[in-house]
Amino acid sequence: MSLSPVYVPVEVGPNFWNIRADFNVLYVVNIYTQMSIIKLPNGKFLLIDTVDLTEGLKAQIDKLTNNGSDIEAIVGVHPFHTMYFQKFYDAYPNAEYYGTPRHVRVQTKIPWKGDLTNCAVQTKWAPDVEFRIPEGAEFVDPKPEKSNHFSCAWVYHRPSKTIHIDDTVMFAEAPGFLMRLFGFKKGTMAFHPSIKGPGLLPHPDSPFVFRDWVNKVIQDWDFENIVTAHVGNKIGGAKALLKETVDAAEPMFRDLHEQKKKKPSQDDWESPIKSSNDQNCECG
Repeated sequence: MSLSPVYVPVEVGPNFWNIRADFNVLYVVNIYTQMSIIKLPNGKFLLIDTVDLTEGLKAQIDKLTNNGSDIEAIVGVHPFHTMYFQKFYDAYPNAEYYGTPRHVRVQTKIPWKGDLTNCAVQTKWAPDVEFRIPEGAEFVDPKPEKSNHFSCAWVYHRPSKTIHIDDTVMFAEAPGFLMRLFGFKKGTMAFHPSIKGPGLLPHPDSPFVFRDWVNKVIQDWDFENIVTAHVGNKIGGAKALLKETVDAAEPMFRDLHEQKKKKPSQDDWESPIKSSNDQNCECG
């Protein structure tokens, strides 16, 4: 069976593979989504996020992981990337499953081992793999569910110098019409548009708390690559580009600070990009 250009594990760095998969918004525009595969020092594998488990993709994962027997755990890092976990559990029931608190709430048929708010889960695969949850944004129970998809746990794989991020950061490797409409040019990195709505907490200082958190990640983690759910991956030079992105956003952070002083809640904000799956709030 041949695979399409997406759903193919691509080796980003040593022991780190990324898989891009189709995800349509407005029913016709493909902004893609992702999952990643990490080979641990013990020879087992850690899967980050899930995408549609096609027959071809399953064959690729099985080839890499000894028919799934070497999958140690599957971890969901974004509260609203939940659509395909049941398929993976049906295929790989012997793996351990970890997710966000929302995964545990909504995917009740999966016997979750824990969630990422637990420090023991965040450090379970250290020092090779580290998880951090952004400060200044709601992670446990984002509201409104239809539009507040900003926060996700960031995953750092030290050996490959790669960070896996879902919606919080977007990188336009080759932006299509819709992305260009919202100002994305080739090679553009930006924060998810919901940062201007409900993405950050209503406290006036939350924009600066988030900014400082990102700068701390840049300081602490030695990375060169960032893989993002929407719409592409920055391979090489990602650390410098993320620093440029956060520095260039300083006027926006100041504007948001002033807005939040005047209007403590922005729950009525709606994303300019609506998912074809927005009836149940999932985006991957």
